[in-house]
This record gives sequence, C-alpha cells and structure tokens, in this order.
Amino acid sequence: MDMTRNAAAVSLPVPAEITQIREEIEDVKTFYFRFEDPELERSFPIRSGQFVMCTVFGAGEFAVSLPWSPEQDRRHLSVRSVGKVTSALHGLRVGDKIGIRGPFGNGFPFAELSGRNLIYVAGGIGLIPLRSSIVHALLHREDFGRIILLYGAKSSRELMYRPNIEEWRKRDGFETYVTIDRPEPGWDGETGFVHTLIEKANVPIENTTAFVCGPPVMFNAVIGELSRRGLKDDCIISTLERHMKCGIGKCQHCAIGRTLVCTDGPVYTYKQIKTLGETI
Repeated sequence: MDMTRNAAAVSLPVPAEITQIREEIEDVKTFYFRFEDPELERSFPIRSGQFVMCTVFGAGEFAVSLPWSPEQDRRHLSVRSVGKVTSALHGLRVGDKIGIRGPFGNGFPFAELSGRNLIYVAGGIGLIPLRSSIVHALLHREDFGRIILLYGAKSSRELMYRPNIEEWRKRDGFETYVTIDRPEPGWDGETGFVHTLIEKANVPIENTTAFVCGPPVMFNAVIGELSRRGLKDDCIISTLERHMKCGIGKCQHCAIGRTLVCTDGPVYTYKQIKTLGETI
C-alpha cells in the first residue's frame, strides 16, 4: 500500500462493505467485511494486538481490537453492543457500509518471542484481542516452544469463537484448556475459574511469556497465580482499553500519566502497567 493510501486510512475512515455477520454470544457479533478500495483490500498490513477505529455512519466511531491474523484470515471485527455506536453497528445488515481507520498501536512483540513458550489466558470476550496472536503463533508454530490456551467464561453460552476452539483442540502442538465457572447440564469439560487451569496445564515458567486478557477479577487472579509461580512482571503481556478518539496521540483522551494508550499501547507488559499505577 502506498503512503498516500496509508495516510488516508489513518486520518479518514475508508469505506468497507459488511459481507457476513455471525452471532457469537449474547450481545456479541462478528462482522466480516471487505474494503471498497481494491488496493486496500489486497494490502492492509496489521500486527497482532493493534486496533482500528470503526465508523458507523450517522452514529459515530469507536476503537476495536483486531481479531484477525496478519496472514491468513478474513478481515472481521467482533463487537459487543454496549452503547449508542456499537448498538447501531449491531443493527446493520450484510451489504451495509462501515468505515475503518487505522491500524493503530504497537502490537504484540513477536520479534522478541522466538523460541519462547507462549501462554494465552483469556476470560470471556478477553479472547477477542488475543485471537489474532494465537492464529499468528500457530502459523509460525516452529518458532515457539509450548503454546497453551487457558480460556474461561461464566457459562458455556459465553464462550467466544467456539468453532475456532474446536479446531484448536485438534491441532498438534497446541494445548487447549477450557473451563466454565460452574457445572451445568450437558457440560462435561472443566469447571472453575480460569486461573485454576494454570496448575492443571502444568504451565512452564522458564523461558515463558504469558498473554492475559479478561475482566479485572479474572486478570488479578491469573496474575497472582503466575507471579506466585515465579513468572516475572515483564514476561506478562496485556492490553489496556481506554476511550480512544483520534488513534494518533493528538486528542489526549487515552492518556494515563505520561503514556498514550493509542500510540504507546495498547499492548503493555504487566511491569509497565504497574509503573503507570493503572488498575486493569
């Protein structure tokens, strides 16, 4: 993509057509789309962990994580309906248009992770920002040690990306553990909070990087268990969500101390998060 088109994608929303909509869980839909511009459709380079600004014309714009991989994936956004703009998005149909600005942010540091064990720990919709990284890691499986997913939700009805999970369960060299908080009829898998899977999976600590995303209670329980086992704060990676409006560090809406989440983040190590004095 030439620099003019790239600058345009950053400063102004570029139109894209919704090609498919899939219901994920209650209030969460995945929207597949394609760019109207053929050159953007051929080349829209991203890094796992980045985000875009999505425009619903007539309603507004919001920041959203990128769940598709940089290589072999259809472009899509998974969005929970939580306010005016996201509710308007949920009201759209196949063939309707949205706008995309970006991509923005620093992304996950894969260049530094070669040869390491990768542990993904997600709770609920926390799997959305980690999905791209998981797909990317599996496409480069030979570059890493053990790759483990520990995923939990309140109930089986709240498990994201179930077709992906079933596919990942069958992959050689990818260990998948899924739990729900409490037993329920028809569920024969693990039960209990997701941090209890750390022991069951015999998660390694040496030469390991952990990606952790989920609600605060889950995040803190997982961090506590990993830290107790000896994983250092700079080996734990997460993403921060803030009200981002411009995406390029101009409006300052996403400032935390001296950092701007839209440009310095949204990916941070837990060591950096503690330095910011930020609470997940």
